[in-house]
Amino acid sequence: MSESENPNSKITNPESNNWFATWFDSPYYHILYKDRNYREAQVFMDNLTHYLNLPEGATVLDLACGKGRHAIYLNQLGFNVLGVDLSPNSIAEASKNNNIHLNFKVHDMREPFEEKFDAIFNLFTSFGYFESNADNLKTLISIKESLSEYGFAVIDFMNVNHVIENLVPEEVKTVDGIDFHIKRYLKDGYIHKEIDFEDQGEKFHFTEKVQALTLQNFEEMMEEAGIYLLDIFGDYKLKKFHKTESERLIMIFK
Repeated sequence: MSESENPNSKITNPESNNWFATWFDSPYYHILYKDRNYREAQVFMDNLTHYLNLPEGATVLDLACGKGRHAIYLNQLGFNVLGVDLSPNSIAEASKNNNIHLNFKVHDMREPFEEKFDAIFNLFTSFGYFESNADNLKTLISIKESLSEYGFAVIDFMNVNHVIENLVPEEVKTVDGIDFHIKRYLKDGYIHKEIDFEDQGEKFHFTEKVQALTLQNFEEMMEEAGIYLLDIFGDYKLKKFHKTESERLIMIFK
């Protein structure tokens, strides 16, 4: 019996335009990625805010913030932070940390804000999930329009060349007693991750897919959006970007 024939199987449609709205809102997403490196994230925020010379009390937007690990730390550094994400479950969890200078809300990153921000951060490959390049462009324009006159924006994306070169086709990752069977492959310009697992007698299947966007792709979109790309880094210590060796593609723009 295939999973699609199993009445207990929970399957998301990998071709759905908003697959990310179901997977990112699933409790299993947070279980699978619970061991992400918080210290590494903090070092990145230290380096980034120092590089941008953000003054204390600056307004920062964490765009696609998840459960808010970056936003919470940015607030601890003395900034006024708004974290937004499409996932209600993530925002509900993040909102437990609300204070007068830290807030979270559900928001679609394609839509601009009425308020303006001194810095807008889109971190940890939280871009390229849409089916349409028009939506990518719409997101970039909304970021540009939500910046203050002297504001800066940052997109922290994977370095596609490095990822493809080092892609692990299959692995099993066990977290909280759940065996996540993960397959990765490149297809139609997207890096796919198929995730299969069982929990409490039920089978689950989810697909992550993110566009394999290169620096050149971003440069072309930014030019179309009227955005100025100011600097490029290759890791969280803000070392120079190398096309094949860098793990990250970190772009500073306005």
